[in-house]
Amino acid sequence: MSQGDFLKALQEEVSTFADIVATADGEWIIKGFIDIHKRIYSISLDTKVISKALELLLIPRLITFGAQHGYQAILAAEQNFYPDISFVSIESNETFAVDIKSTYRTGRNSKGIEMVNGMTLGAFTGYFRNRTSTKNITFPYGDYSDHIVLGTIYTQIPEQPGQKQMFHLDELEAIGSVITDFAFFAQPKYRIASSRPGSGNTKNIGSVIRVDQLLSGNGPFAQLDLEIFDDYWMYYLTKDMANALEVPRPYTDLATYIEYKRQGSTIPISVVESLDQEETRASDESREVASEDIDPSD
Repeated sequence: MSQGDFLKALQEEVSTFADIVATADGEWIIKGFIDIHKRIYSISLDTKVISKALELLLIPRLITFGAQHGYQAILAAEQNFYPDISFVSIESNETFAVDIKSTYRTGRNSKGIEMVNGMTLGAFTGYFRNRTSTKNITFPYGDYSDHIVLGTIYTQIPEQPGQKQMFHLDELEAIGSVITDFAFFAQPKYRIASSRPGSGNTKNIGSVIRVDQLLSGNGPFAQLDLEIFDDYWMYYLTKDMANALEVPRPYTDLATYIEYKRQGSTIPISVVESLDQEETRASDESREVASEDIDPSD
């Protein structure tokens, strides 16, 4: 199965996912968590909880999809590893990265275009820049034939004041869903990436936030190509990264990137990799300090 064939097959599979997660009325089938006493605790609008629950619903179907098309589905070994699932061809060993993401609608902009909160699409440091690295990634980044985002878009149902939080099993029908109106997509990562990082000071690639661009895979880099996407994020520096290097930021968006390239100016990748290594060491040292503070008797 070629790169294009795998993506097409996955997109066809994804088009059926609403049947897995939603009722005939479009509401989420997950109502809460149940304990051994058959008490059900309703779910809040916590996006991390919703994201994990959606992932748990989809993974069995994706494993079956892989087996039907001659692929072994390998799940990430750790929570912070990329990607969520690696599909490895049993026949050719060709490998595809599929990362599961979700986001919610935020309304429409002044032009009437439907918008979402946005997603982070993986790091632009670490394994992204060192494509033979096995740190925090199942296989080296460069070993994957394609990097695909499997996304879920949903609408939040606001919680009502005084809404009951605990139910008994015989009250299941009375529990309202917290999300509804699902849309799914599978697109190559570069096609839905924006030219800005995700929220906060994260070193993750941000997604576009227009629903039509997510569903069609028509973000700004889709109109350019994968090589430009890789080059852009390979050398991208946040404000803190530029300060650490004591250099001006080369660019902050596609407009300034184009001007930067016109000037024929580059930052050697060895310099950026050096900064990444320093950050990795600092992160490792921070974890070691944290572990030393834990009382073994706890």
